[in-house]
Amino acid sequence: MRVIEAFRAAFGADPRTVWHAPGRVNLIGEHTDYNDGLVLPFAVPWGVTAAVSPRDDRAVRLLSLQSPGGPVTISRHEDAQGWTRYVVGVLAMLDHRLGEQVPGADIAIDGDVPRGAGLSSSAALEVSVACALNDLHGLGMTPMELALLSQRAENDFVGMPCGIMDQAASALCQEGTALFLDCRSLASRAVPLDLASQGLRILIIDTRVHHEHAGGEYAKRRAECESAARKLGVAALRDVTDLSGALDRLQGAERNRTMHVVTENHRVQALIGLLRADKITEIGALLNASHLSLRDQYEVSSPELDVAVEASLRGGARGARMTGGGFGGSAIALVAEDRLDSVKESVTAAYAERAWQPPRFLPAVPAPGARRLPL
Repeated sequence: MRVIEAFRAAFGADPRTVWHAPGRVNLIGEHTDYNDGLVLPFAVPWGVTAAVSPRDDRAVRLLSLQSPGGPVTISRHEDAQGWTRYVVGVLAMLDHRLGEQVPGADIAIDGDVPRGAGLSSSAALEVSVACALNDLHGLGMTPMELALLSQRAENDFVGMPCGIMDQAASALCQEGTALFLDCRSLASRAVPLDLASQGLRILIIDTRVHHEHAGGEYAKRRAECESAARKLGVAALRDVTDLSGALDRLQGAERNRTMHVVTENHRVQALIGLLRADKITEIGALLNASHLSLRDQYEVSSPELDVAVEASLRGGARGARMTGGGFGGSAIALVAEDRLDSVKESVTAAYAERAWQPPRFLPAVPAPGARRLPL
């Protein structure tokens, strides 16, 4: 395994444990997780692998096969920069959880999640390291506890106010299923997602527009939702039961954000109902409605995402929408197997007409969540 060879070359010994955690695609339920809402992600075949051994001191030596140069040594948590913050943040949150300083570690990282595609490479990195440290120190944390620890690393250490969906998907997903997650109660269950039996595929369309939640817009959306909830006297927007009445009390952005969150939660429940009824071929309309809401009410789409969705539908997709935080990244399309080439050609042509760089197409196969790999 490449990461083990790199670990051995950098640190002069074999790692004690190796863990892999996947990225994710969200089938539906976008920007609902930090509103205590409902989501339906599934893990993708690409992820991050962490090879880890403990140290006798507090130092952290980090090597990434995706970053140039040799190992980086970090003696103090606050010295972490760039991608190392996601790793050191996990260690810092372990300190906080345990009420004591955990030992340092030698860590080698190898990842193949397409960067900037909105497939949550950061959560995969956090969860792989959290799982390895949990294993290494015999902490006995559950997958959900590891997801929450990873989320806190991103919220409190990195400074990104994400919800729990990405980390939960990376830690809990099962092969061949989507994860139905209530982001308030944290109750979850695996929902079979057997696309092949219906002659269907979910196609990821990577716009190649690198998304960094431009200019703090992600944090702004969260603040708008929290403000709307306060004005409505509810703990979170998922608690809105009279949507018409709520919209009458709000204006502008807060009104639009509330409309999206409430209707998106309904779409998640409707899609679950179709899957239970073995009507996966009928979920396309819900995907389309989700995209329109994200574009018009939540305002997190982009021209590249909109064109990808529209061209997919012209090419014969049954439904399509942006996925992830937005402002770039990827769209997904529900496509019959015999229409895959037509959809790809339609999107590629639409991008060429606008002199945009060609999109990348990736098959979305529901993969297993975090797991230990043999040494």
